[in-house]
Amino acid sequence: MKYLVVCLAILISTGASAQNLLNAKSPEELREMRAERYDIVNGTDTISTQPTVLPYGYIEDKDILWSKVVWEIIDLNEKLNQPYYHSQSEVSANYVSLYDALFEGINSGKITEVYDDDNFTSKIAPENLQNKIQAVRESEWLQDKRASGEEITEQDLLEGTDHFKTDTRSVKLIKVKGMWYMDKRLGQMKYRLLGLAPMGPDPQVLGLTEATLLGYEGDDELIDLFWIFYPGAREVLSSYTIFNPQNGSSLITYDDVLNARRFSSIIYKSQSEYGDGEISNYIPEDAKSQLEESNRIKNEILQKENYMWNY
Repeated sequence: MKYLVVCLAILISTGASAQNLLNAKSPEELREMRAERYDIVNGTDTISTQPTVLPYGYIEDKDILWSKVVWEIIDLNEKLNQPYYHSQSEVSANYVSLYDALFEGINSGKITEVYDDDNFTSKIAPENLQNKIQAVRESEWLQDKRASGEEITEQDLLEGTDHFKTDTRSVKLIKVKGMWYMDKRLGQMKYRLLGLAPMGPDPQVLGLTEATLLGYEGDDELIDLFWIFYPGAREVLSSYTIFNPQNGSSLITYDDVLNARRFSSIIYKSQSEYGDGEISNYIPEDAKSQLEESNRIKNEILQKENYMWNY
């Protein structure tokens, strides 16, 4: 207990005041302090204040009275969801969007559970992931010049090569896969997040006239860029703080808000006796009825706990 009090005193006296904008003597010093904000040196001891992930408890099959897997879509244009889209790199604040946080984790090798489908069966190698988010294509005149046998200069390559890339600005939807279950030991309904998938335009067909002829509408047509098995990404997401509209100095992480379901979403697919069927497949071309079906599934889950304990 005495050691805990000492640690708290150190954090209050050195950590809380040394790393904010009000105490920095220069922008460079502030950025250095932010990079080392989780390591506090006290004499010869270094204390880490890195946010730690609260481990999930082990749950046996016999403790699950009821469960249902649902797939949801988070629209980042909605006001409640905009912090997941918010990126800012200034002296006063440094925030990274959820897509950039996931992609940086993949590039750094810290997130390895990356898949091509929502059942997590086909794994994507980091080098193959680049083909999912970017495309390099030569223009028609450069291809004609190459076919004619003319000499291709560096200037020709520079002017005749188009680069298409899906970045955080074009990722406006996030798919979420999770399971609602009734925990017999706790006697309550719980939720476990299983997967995340950013959605963006397919760079392989952007800029192609053939794509328009085939009915592809460019930025309006979105694909699943990749699926992340969420438990394998929690360590990375816990190191990124999310923008809090109510308090710019808050230290809420992506792992905190995602596990707490602090987002607005619409169910587009659920586990049923017919398999994992999308609502749009059995209620086609009727957006109002699809939304009503989504709300029906959501209400069914919310009421399940009450029905479970009624005799």
